[in-house]
Amino acid sequence: MSLPILDFSQLAAGADAADAFRAQLLEATHNVGFFYLTGHGIPDEDFDDMVGMARDFFALPEAEKLAIENTFSPHFRGYTRVGGELTQGKTDWREQIDIGQERPARVVSTGSTSEPRSTSDADEDFWVLDGPNLWPENLPELRETSEAWMARLSEISLTLLGAWAEALGAPADTFEPAFAENPSSLLKIVRYPAVAEGAETQGVGAHKDLGVLTLLYVEEGKAGLQVDIDGEWVDAPPIPRAFIVNIGELLEAATDGYLKATLHRVVSLPGSDRISIPFFYAPALDSVIPKLELPADLQQAARGVTRDPNNPIHRVYGKNWLKSRVRAHPNVVEAHHPHLAGRQG
Repeated sequence: MSLPILDFSQLAAGADAADAFRAQLLEATHNVGFFYLTGHGIPDEDFDDMVGMARDFFALPEAEKLAIENTFSPHFRGYTRVGGELTQGKTDWREQIDIGQERPARVVSTGSTSEPRSTSDADEDFWVLDGPNLWPENLPELRETSEAWMARLSEISLTLLGAWAEALGAPADTFEPAFAENPSSLLKIVRYPAVAEGAETQGVGAHKDLGVLTLLYVEEGKAGLQVDIDGEWVDAPPIPRAFIVNIGELLEAATDGYLKATLHRVVSLPGSDRISIPFFYAPALDSVIPKLELPADLQQAARGVTRDPNNPIHRVYGKNWLKSRVRAHPNVVEAHHPHLAGRQG
């Protein structure tokens, strides 16, 4: 088994080709929830620049990376050392930097108090996620390169959402209002260290993405990503210059389960280390993703939204995102938001 391959350029190749793409998109994300995306128009040198920039960042002295560790950020931004993140309560064997939308902090910190100290009239805990990034002092080009990458992938993502909406019988601009102002997309630049021969380590544990849409670029020739297809873990190695795309829980919820958010994981393997660059396209923190009224034939095939009492799905994006951050980074919670400690939903 392998993931479907879709050619993004078909959307601009005439009505028949665009219709064919939308049909393939619907089939891929109803049956699998993952696919490879080619034909996106991003030059090879841009991929090389991103991987090279990642290599430059992880090659910085440890002290320089730790100077921007996420424990210094109330907004869960910055560097996470190897072993500094959890999935399903277990340690992930990777290091990374989290880069979000650059904007002023709305909630500075909660310190040791039970209520957030707010710089606005915000009344939801999820506003702690809004704020500036932490950038390495001796690699200033990381900001320009990352922000340009995020802007380009945002364009692709919004076009994909329009294609999904039309394929599902809705207007192409159905999802646009949620992303029009103050989107909260996130870029992770990740390095998975190699492990000893004969060993397998949890690079990142089995999970579903909690948002709307993910575009992932993996360094060429580097295995490790696995997707759960019908109960079997299937390898999803990178295709040169292609993105691996998957949907998140909120797009599953918007379609009553017709589209499928799929479990996936990363296994750290022997050999060389591995660069992975996922981009999570996300709406404003306080936005609610609309629930679509599907055509009758699609509604009949809708499976309903996955119900897991240990993982409630919130329609408000910020609540879903905060749930994930609290679980994954208890060290940041302890440092800045102790009133959130232990929150699971």
